[in-house]
Amino acid sequence: MRGTGEADMRVLLVEDEPLLARTLVAGLGAEGFRVDHQADGVDGLWAATEHAYDVIVLDIMLPRLNGYDVLKQLRAREIWTPVLMLTAKDGEYDQTDAFELGADDYLTKPFAFSLLVARLHALARRGPGTRPVVLKVGSLALDPVRRTVHRGSTEVPLTARELGLLEYLVRNAGATVTKGQILDNVWDPAFEGGTNVVEIYVGYLRRKIDEPFGLTTLTTVRGVGYRLVPDSGAEPVRVPTGPVRARGPRR
Repeated sequence: MRGTGEADMRVLLVEDEPLLARTLVAGLGAEGFRVDHQADGVDGLWAATEHAYDVIVLDIMLPRLNGYDVLKQLRAREIWTPVLMLTAKDGEYDQTDAFELGADDYLTKPFAFSLLVARLHALARRGPGTRPVVLKVGSLALDPVRRTVHRGSTEVPLTARELGLLEYLVRNAGATVTKGQILDNVWDPAFEGGTNVVEIYVGYLRRKIDEPFGLTTLTTVRGVGYRLVPDSGAEPVRVPTGPVRARGPRR
């Protein structure tokens, strides 16, 4: 991390396990991070509200106020600091809850310290930004807080990975993005697969946000990458009678 320009990255760690907290504070400090530690949800919420951080590492099972409620209150107050949820829980239900409330990443204990460092770098590069209530490209609307997507008046269910891919494309609407850029910004920094996984998930998205509505807004720029363009902005030409079915594995 040293010498990368991120040595002044300020991190808030909200963790109630004393040994783990001491270990992370020492380890992250040795990597060049400036770490503030709070041991319960109430103090963590206060620190995140009163001070500016590049990233927040937030445990879920906390005394006084759990991590879900801390995250919910932060987003309600329009504090968009990237949040990495840290917990011993590993069920899909818990991850879904975290993402729906506005978490940016999720790491399950036990974990490799190097993986935590890599994810903090990725979140810091992404930055907080100013998140509007709803991101729109034509008739496609994505709510980054509620983690929902609509094409016109029809809700389009997406997996967490598909939603992350779509949000990146929406935020770069009209621009051509390469497979490498998508992989760097949507997939885990430790992901070792090739860019063919991007092609697969672009296909999943097309079958959900375009094909059922008779649209072609997620286009391929041959030899370069992909571009999301608006349709007319009107109601889709063909609206399914029921919910759009998810296709492909939930990853």
